[in-house]
Amino acid sequence: MKSSSDIKKNAKETIAIELAAIAKLESSINDNFVSVINLILSAQGRLIVAGIGKSANIANKMVATFNSTGQPAIFLHAADAIHGDLGNIQNGDVVICISKSGNTPEVKALVPFIKSMGNKIIALTGNTKSFLAKESDFTLDVSVEQEACPNNLAPTSSTTAQLVMGDAIATSLLACKDFSDKDFARFHPGGTLGKRLFLKVEDILSDDSRPKVDYKATINEVIIEISQKRLGATAVFRDDKIAGIITDGDLRRMLEKGDTFSVLLAKDIMSSNPKTVSVNNLAYDALQIMEDNKISQIIVKDKDMYIGIVHIHEILKEGIL
Repeated sequence: MKSSSDIKKNAKETIAIELAAIAKLESSINDNFVSVINLILSAQGRLIVAGIGKSANIANKMVATFNSTGQPAIFLHAADAIHGDLGNIQNGDVVICISKSGNTPEVKALVPFIKSMGNKIIALTGNTKSFLAKESDFTLDVSVEQEACPNNLAPTSSTTAQLVMGDAIATSLLACKDFSDKDFARFHPGGTLGKRLFLKVEDILSDDSRPKVDYKATINEVIIEISQKRLGATAVFRDDKIAGIITDGDLRRMLEKGDTFSVLLAKDIMSSNPKTVSVNNLAYDALQIMEDNKISQIIVKDKDMYIGIVHIHEILKEGIL
């Protein structure tokens, strides 16, 4: 049984080895890398990412990243490719082939067929003198000094290097395409990410979300309005314009001061110049405003028209965080 210090030491050594592997990749970001990016950008087809073993797992992750950032991509298992799946490769497609050694039997069998079809090949390999490197149109060096595995056998730092190079390609492509957050949203309509990018304030407003009182309303009238609308706040109006907001916190502070609320009016305890958002704003933006200003409610407007109040709990219920 290893001691606690030994376990920590081993984990830190692993991180250090993999950090060194990532740092070494900087030397591969050169004119050759730029040519790879330009090749993919100019391609008429898709990006095919092939691999076998652990490299296949990395290829799958790369494909997921490419597709989510606007670069159409397909995963191709090298073993399946030479047994019928070569039909997935079409004219104009560019193939990224990932292999640490660059000399696996499957890769050696696959590459000549791809070349015979006229498709360009980009090699991601740890062996720049390998069959794959020599037969490819472009080679990106993802070699590592050692694996993080204590036996220097299990793919660890080598797969990390492959993964990071894939991310470098993906982010370079999206930067060249001026891929925006709106573009990103089109590919992520579901889940928390989709809600952050699509859910608007108007989508979470309820029918009872328009509490309002006149600035001369009594405190009793304010309490009734806040209680009935169940949002913990009410907008305060003067001459048909929003003059302020009163929250349940304002009521508590009033009571703590010992004020005689029977003689107070809404205007006496309201907060002037309340924070507002447009009904067309994203709910996530409204949440950020509330968190930045340490408030739980925010007034919603459509231009100058009062639409209602949104409580922070209504946004959190949507699972945006």
